[in-house]
Amino acid sequence: MGLGHIGKELALKWALADEEMWVFDVVPDPVQVLVATGARAASSVAELARECDLIGVCVRYDDDVGQLLYGPGGLLENARPGTVVAIHSSVLQGSVMRWNGDAAAKSIRLVDAPVTRNAMGTFGYMLAGDDEVVARCRPIMSLGGNTVVEVGAVGAGIALKLCNNMMTYAAIVAAHEAFRLAQACGLSAQLMMEIGKVNGVVTPQMGAFLTGRIEAAKRAEGAAGTSGGMRMAAAPAADLGRKDLRCALDSAEKLGLRLPATKLHAEIIEDVFFGRY
Repeated sequence: MGLGHIGKELALKWALADEEMWVFDVVPDPVQVLVATGARAASSVAELARECDLIGVCVRYDDDVGQLLYGPGGLLENARPGTVVAIHSSVLQGSVMRWNGDAAAKSIRLVDAPVTRNAMGTFGYMLAGDDEVVARCRPIMSLGGNTVVEVGAVGAGIALKLCNNMMTYAAIVAAHEAFRLAQACGLSAQLMMEIGKVNGVVTPQMGAFLTGRIEAAKRAEGAAGTSGGMRMAAAPAADLGRKDLRCALDSAEKLGLRLPATKLHAEIIEDVFFGRY
């Protein structure tokens, strides 16, 4: 459920299983991509919930997950007892714990299963839940070369994902500021990438970010009006970065932990993606 940038690719891996597969999204195009692999398109959340034993939820925000879980047409009212619901979204840790309690009250098994993707196009699941349920999920989630890392009880998976996000956005902030300094010193950003790859500081993800920034700078130099296109491309990433870092800060606050650098990154990440400072 949720066949966006990440969800569709996850579903294509799950489609390799020798199992009947159902998919649901409000956008028709990715649904048809999965139908072409043999999946069945559900007409509603409730229909999918009634038909499936394992349900992956991959939508962006806490409220989006809540809309799928709750209400007369939601997963919790329509799934059979024993159904496993895996939450892949990067959300508040407190939300995951609340959803887990509400699912248990309906005899539905919830697993905390956020994901990260590598440069090769495979995923790493941070899978947290009861041992029995995790064992049921592992064969499906490992299809297509995916890595499944078992991390403990529900809540631990999203905690690990938020930590991973903190490192990711810290690297992006560093890459952006290094790019600006290189430009100001009259250095080629390509040289910065070349030397950064020697000692591994420029990771594939950082390299992709810098390559995009270099290409955007070239377009801005070569034609008027390209900044609008850059803003459109940056907007989803900026919004996602702000949301992910705020989720991490929320967990830290509840634990009485100060994360001053992450707080600063959350404040400036939008400007980083838009290249505004």
